[in-house]
Amino acid sequence: MSLQAAADLLWRHWREGRLLAALPPDLAPADRAEAYRIQALLEPHSAAPLYGWKIAATSLAGQRHIGADGPLAGRLLAEQVLAVDAEVPLAGNQMRVAEPEVAFRMGRDLPPRAQAYIVDEVMAAVADAHPAIEFPDSRLTAFERAGEAALIADNACAHLFVLGPPAPEGWRAIDLAAMPTRITAEGREPHQGRGGNALDDPRLALTWLANALSAQGLTLRKGQVVTTGTTTVPLPVEPGDVVRAELGGLGALTVRVGA
Repeated sequence: MSLQAAADLLWRHWREGRLLAALPPDLAPADRAEAYRIQALLEPHSAAPLYGWKIAATSLAGQRHIGADGPLAGRLLAEQVLAVDAEVPLAGNQMRVAEPEVAFRMGRDLPPRAQAYIVDEVMAAVADAHPAIEFPDSRLTAFERAGEAALIADNACAHLFVLGPPAPEGWRAIDLAAMPTRITAEGREPHQGRGGNALDDPRLALTWLANALSAQGLTLRKGQVVTTGTTTVPLPVEPGDVVRAELGGLGALTVRVGA
């Protein structure tokens, strides 16, 4: 198969807001490794350095929903990152959900190595924690049945991302696993959750990503942002919604969905 052709096909559909029933059989990745190689070829299409990474399917329920055997890593491209005061467009978005997440900005590189990283050394490389909201999507019409390899190639459903302000000083003392979280839109019941819905602890999720990248020979770089997975059941959103995410002691952010 042509990895480049698969990446180019997905990129065109992302840029044009069009859906694919599935990747053509001759372009479909055979496994996770091949899928990540396709995903890597999406990155050169971006006009800016890689903004960071996302982690999908960080709960058993999320993994069952899409038929994945474990978490999936995706690239956050600079073009996908919106300012807090920007309107979030829904055009071409088939998922139409918002997810409250714990995000970390790296303070130094974590390069690939043979020995696995442990939580303490990964967290020592973190500069800041932030509340964040992700608006995921996929170019695959039946994404729930596409299989994990196809979803990885499709950038693990990375779409639009909003990073909130840095958490207050002292955030490292917060029990991020037990931390209560919620997300709501005006006039609707909030979705409640906790930080541990992201791979039992957002810190564990970040460590998983550092090791997943290391296994691919990639560096988790200083300045990159990692968003660690939804902490609640995703909240359906509609045009005109004002969405607010509250992530315990890390803070909150409010964004408006475009009309």
